[in-house]
Amino acid sequence: MTERFSQFEQSEGHLAVWGEQDALDISAPLSGVLRLRFLPDALYTTFRYPRPPRKESFAVLDHPPLPLEVERREGTLHVQGGGLTLQLQLQSGDWEVRDAAGHTLALGPVAEGHPDNATQRCTSVHRSTLHVHAPPDAAYLGFGEKVGPLDKRGRHLTFWNTDNFPTGIDTDPMYVSIPFTLVLCGGRASGLFVDEPWRMEVDVAGRDPERLTWQSAGPEMDLYVLAGDEPAAVVERYTTLTGRHALPPLWALGAAQSRWGYEHADHVRDVVEGFRIRELPLDAVYLDIDYMESYKVFTWNRQRFPDPAAFVQEMREQGIQIVPIVDAGVKAEPGYVPYEEALRDDLLVRTGRGDVLVGEVWPNPAVFPDFTQPDVRDWWAGKMRGLTDVGIRGVWTDMNEPACFQVAGAAPDSGEMSQAGAVLEGKTLPYDAQHGRRRHLEVHNAYALCMNRAVQAGLSAGHPGERPFVISRAGYAGQQRYAATWTGDNVSSWDHLALSVPMLCGLGVSGVALCGSDVGGFAGDTNGELLARWSQLGAFYPFMRNHSVRDVAMQEPWRFGPRWLEVIRAALHWRYELLPTLYTLMWQAHRTGAPILRPLPYHYPGDRAALGCNDKFLFGAGVLVAPVLRPGATGREVYLPAGDWFAFHNLQGKGERFSGPQTLRVDAGPDTIPVFLRGGHALALTTAAQHTTSANWPELTWHVAVGDEIHGELYEDAGNGDGPSRRTTLRGDWAGDTLTLRRREEGDLASGRQREQLYLYGLGEVQRVTGATHWQQEGPHLVLDLATDWQTLTLSGVRRD
Repeated sequence: MTERFSQFEQSEGHLAVWGEQDALDISAPLSGVLRLRFLPDALYTTFRYPRPPRKESFAVLDHPPLPLEVERREGTLHVQGGGLTLQLQLQSGDWEVRDAAGHTLALGPVAEGHPDNATQRCTSVHRSTLHVHAPPDAAYLGFGEKVGPLDKRGRHLTFWNTDNFPTGIDTDPMYVSIPFTLVLCGGRASGLFVDEPWRMEVDVAGRDPERLTWQSAGPEMDLYVLAGDEPAAVVERYTTLTGRHALPPLWALGAAQSRWGYEHADHVRDVVEGFRIRELPLDAVYLDIDYMESYKVFTWNRQRFPDPAAFVQEMREQGIQIVPIVDAGVKAEPGYVPYEEALRDDLLVRTGRGDVLVGEVWPNPAVFPDFTQPDVRDWWAGKMRGLTDVGIRGVWTDMNEPACFQVAGAAPDSGEMSQAGAVLEGKTLPYDAQHGRRRHLEVHNAYALCMNRAVQAGLSAGHPGERPFVISRAGYAGQQRYAATWTGDNVSSWDHLALSVPMLCGLGVSGVALCGSDVGGFAGDTNGELLARWSQLGAFYPFMRNHSVRDVAMQEPWRFGPRWLEVIRAALHWRYELLPTLYTLMWQAHRTGAPILRPLPYHYPGDRAALGCNDKFLFGAGVLVAPVLRPGATGREVYLPAGDWFAFHNLQGKGERFSGPQTLRVDAGPDTIPVFLRGGHALALTTAAQHTTSANWPELTWHVAVGDEIHGELYEDAGNGDGPSRRTTLRGDWAGDTLTLRRREEGDLASGRQREQLYLYGLGEVQRVTGATHWQQEGPHLVLDLATDWQTLTLSGVRRD
């Protein structure tokens, strides 16, 4: 029988393998990562067969490939690289990737083409299919922004960024496409990433319970297999591959308020005053499309905002950042400078026939910059001066799937992925729209990522030495390099409140640590109880913004009476108390890619019960949050994984300890969110303020749940820019009945600490304490006042509860 692959050639860290019509390129871009670039039907779909053309990825950073060791044994090709091993059966094309310990990470048949690929009827639309074996006990987390439970096994998912308004609890596709999954199997973790921005689908062991089946409209399947054992190691490798968040300015982690309907500067002033007089913390107000002149990007409606620079400065003096929306569509209006420049310099997306594509978004008619081109991104970054010159430091990018309500001359969705031409799928551009030498079908999912790259560059250029902040509705793998993400136009319903938990956890394990959902819901009328419960949950969102559409019930915190106002005020105060920990988690995400909101299996991958916890999450490694997600509820059940857990509801410790794994019933009235602190973990809190100033915290309280060992970490700096910083680690260990806590500081930031306390939970009687200025036993916990430069704290004669 003829071999599927009969030839191979090795050069510069790549191994090219090919047969009569298929090709495969193998490389190891990182330790623990093997790349298999399948090109089925390469004879028909490329002009450089058998060697594949160079690929420019939107998602993957440039990593020089590691050396490969190649050996042919009978009918099998053995390839080693990056600590992983590939076995390729030359006759059948079957392949298997194993880690250094011999565990199988992924296996399957060679990727398949489609009969259409060989007919050469169309050079811009293809069909490629990749099957990967799905072990019966494997769970599949991630896939970016997707609805449904944490484990996506049994679901069929589409990657085609789509403005689906209003979204439902089963809506797919959504706004963000990230074809990466964290695989959990037998207590071990691995990852699969298919780097294809083309329209793509994946069936996650649904139609065939033994297979993941990926199908792309493109001519190849670019698969990355990632090892790691622990989920954290896999996510760290994935974000090394695709990049990580820049550290945001501190204000971006504070509370934000928005509404499509804040039409005038006075509306914003009134909202800010409403927050301040009620002692409600607030750091930013987001402006929807009302602020623009005739929906023209980079403009201000001077009737509504007569002096933008003075207004932005006025707000900054009150601790408020103004964050305007920036849409992708440019109004096609003669005399409007951005349109004239884009038309003159050929910066716009064109139709399949070569004319400038004209559609409708909020501006009508509208044209679309081709952000996939570097010169277009440079031009757009320069146009950002229209915002940065008036003091804007953060931008909200929207309608960047790209959304387009209608396109002249486009046909409705044919439902056939293999059909080319002016076919529309959803409210966007046609498949055959031209982006330079590529078609929209290929680059659609990467359009927003490229736009966000330009916006980030423009903000950086406009305010050198400050950190830019971009929050985007749409995106692709690697999105985190340029922007945070919120989950788009959700609905004011209890279902959508609950849906946000697994959704944000899925984004987190897909590399997007800085994410959130609209608190209170965007569409439909919220109510006091729903907004209060959503605010309690939102206090733990990495990005916290209350946002709503016009013509629905106003949902500022005071709109539903004093009862709910008190609950929401408390939640906002929790948010600001949490900022030292949230800022540290964001710094950790910047360094390692670790998510902030983590599904329980992230730290308990072998716990099947944890895998089913779609209604609770870990905030970092040591805080379990179990929000109330149903109306009228005064309590809920909470599953605690293995280990000791201390009740810490409303960020207040009561000393109650529970040993997991177990499920317990927790009382949670309208003013309570159940929270548990993990034994051995130290949590840093501060005093709530009306807005952020510096991340060099003047007041700090460590809450320490005692365990066999104790670990805590705190990152501090000025809250913006690249100035001095300080990292503080807290470590504790036992020697008999003596507990010693040691604090170590690294960095060049001078301490701004004025007061520091430490609460210890899980201790009984303590006979002696050295290293504290004052200490006392308060029921189930020990409270210690510490010198601001303390280094060692010793507790002797300790009886552990």
